[in-house]
Amino acid sequence: MQNSEPVRVGIIGAAWRGQYFLQLARRFPRELELVGVVARREEVRREVAERWNVPVYASADELISAAAPEFVVTSVSWDANPAQIEAAVARGVAVLSETPPAPDLSGLRRLWERVGPSGLVQVAEQYMHMPTHAARLAAVRRGLIGELSSVQVSSTHLYHAASIIRSFLGVGFEPATVSARKFAGPLVNPSDRGGWTHDLEPRMATTTIGTLEFESGRSALYDFTDNQSRNHLRSRRLVLRGSTGEISNDRLVRIVDAETILESRIERHQSGYELDHEGFDTAHLSLDGEVLWRNPFFGLRFNDEDIAMSSILLATAEWIRGFGPAPYPLAEAAQDHVLGLAIERSAAEQSMVTTAAEAWSLS
Repeated sequence: MQNSEPVRVGIIGAAWRGQYFLQLARRFPRELELVGVVARREEVRREVAERWNVPVYASADELISAAAPEFVVTSVSWDANPAQIEAAVARGVAVLSETPPAPDLSGLRRLWERVGPSGLVQVAEQYMHMPTHAARLAAVRRGLIGELSSVQVSSTHLYHAASIIRSFLGVGFEPATVSARKFAGPLVNPSDRGGWTHDLEPRMATTTIGTLEFESGRSALYDFTDNQSRNHLRSRRLVLRGSTGEISNDRLVRIVDAETILESRIERHQSGYELDHEGFDTAHLSLDGEVLWRNPFFGLRFNDEDIAMSSILLATAEWIRGFGPAPYPLAEAAQDHVLGLAIERSAAEQSMVTTAAEAWSLS
């Protein structure tokens, strides 16, 4: 960030995700000053205060009154999130909301009506800040596979997948027709967000498969199995199909003349091997000798999720001070959730669902 005092930030919510934001914010003392955390339960307030040595408050109102944050991160339950956003905006405080910003379509519409015009709400949709997605997007924008017409994503769920789809296809707020179904099958779940489960018993897991056809004719395939993001027995897949080639995960194939097909791979350069004393870290991702993405946090030894979440945090701080664009406005996240809800509704009703133009797409 440009030369200035750190941006004052507060965190509303002290569960697993809230503390994830907390520990990342503490890594950037020149850019961010963590002025307080809100925890509803007294025992959690004591735990957070002792573990992180940070002021802890019983409510967002107390935090804002006592610590005057420039923006707050709301990391609470889906149902509780809209009220927290509205309360902060009512006091003129900008918000970085966890995903999704509201639990359902009526909640999204109500939230937009109440806070959308303020322009104070961003959403922590991090997936396009992941090194792999950022590198693929750079390759697409260089025109290496021509005009993109379809995306297949099998890695993360609903609104996150919708963000990936919309970002690569550039469909904006286009209406989409969605057809989805659910299937069940046995699956061992050796790991989850808490780490290894030590459970080798197969249990029924649900796979949701859906197609999305946008008004422009571009399309997407959605494929997600319960806990796929953290289950090492299930792979993650992204296929980007363009007019002159395609990207499948890290493999890029393209035509360069009437009789020549070239195949390349997006390579990750990792430090810390053998006599490399820089420490184990991701340096950059490249294609055919050209860097597509460079780690802005090299030296901190972040994993990809840390990189993505830190990027959205610091982008919000830059935006607050007027040094950068809005990182992910409420309208974008609302549209992602509309598509995710359409997938779920189509699968539940076993019918086609067509999304409509919403107020945020018309503003």
